[in-house]
Amino acid sequence: MAAKLGGSGGDKHTIEQQADINITPFIDILLVLMIIFMVAAPMATVSIKLDLPPAQPPANPEKEKEPVYITIQENGQIFIADKQSSIDNLPVDVCSALGGGACREERVFVRAQPEVKYRQFMEVMNKMQENGFFKVGLLNEDIT
Repeated sequence: MAAKLGGSGGDKHTIEQQADINITPFIDILLVLMIIFMVAAPMATVSIKLDLPPAQPPANPEKEKEPVYITIQENGQIFIADKQSSIDNLPVDVCSALGGGACREERVFVRAQPEVKYRQFMEVMNKMQENGFFKVGLLNEDIT
C-alpha cells in the first residue's frame, strides 16, 4: 500500500494512506507471461511425418441391412416397416422382418407419433425387452 505525503490542507507534513491499487507490478507480470507464452507456443506445435499406406476398400463388402422401424400410431396401432402388427405378435414379426437368424442381435428403431400416450410406448419397449431385444434405438422427428 502506498502513502501520500503532504496534504491539501494547512499541514503539509501529514502522512495519509492511499487507497488506490498500484497496478504497475501487475502489468509487468502480465507482459512477462505474455512473452513466455509467445515463445513457448511455437515449440508446442510439433509436426511428425507419417507414412501411411493407401486406403483400400474391403475385399468382401457386406451389404448393409435396411433397419427395421417399429412405428406406433396415435390410435395404438403398431406397424413394423409397412406391415401391421399387434403387441402380442411383436417379437415374431420383428424377427421375420429382420430375416430370422440372430434377430435379437440386430438393432431395431422405435418411433412414435407425437400424440401417442406414454403407456402405449412403454408397452412396446417392455415387450421388446422381455423378448431379448436390447439394441433398440429411439427416433425423434421434428414437429414443425
